[in-house]
Amino acid sequence: MTSLSIAEAAEQTGLTAHTLRYYERDGLLLHSVERAPSGHRRYTDEDLRWIQMVTRLRATGMPIRDVRRYAALVRDGDGNEAERLTLLLAHRELVEHQLAEVSSHLRAIDHKIALYENRVTPRLLSPLTWSALQGAGLRA
Repeated sequence: MTSLSIAEAAEQTGLTAHTLRYYERDGLLLHSVERAPSGHRRYTDEDLRWIQMVTRLRATGMPIRDVRRYAALVRDGDGNEAERLTLLLAHRELVEHQLAEVSSHLRAIDHKIALYENRVTPRLLSPLTWSALQGAGLRA
């Protein structure tokens, strides 16, 4: 079983030590992080898996209050799976909407790129620019 210091856990999760302490203090973790005899936090594999889940929920826009609610439901144990499912399904719907919106934006950007690619030809580019485009793996 892994036992990481807060600095090691921060490095592994990509979060800051401040954020890890905040997650614990604000009730976003499943339990208080274990402490070494020195009083320093020690993160287990289970802690890191949960922190990864919290990070994913936050990265996809779940509000802190909903993450806190989800963590509380998981902490409460069996018997509330329907409530957990409802919370996650609602969040999934929002993420799907955001993804569709971003995909639409990407299609618009791709359309503009195609327009410019069709307008830019090697004869209109200086030899230096043409060479740079080819070197970057781009085509005119």
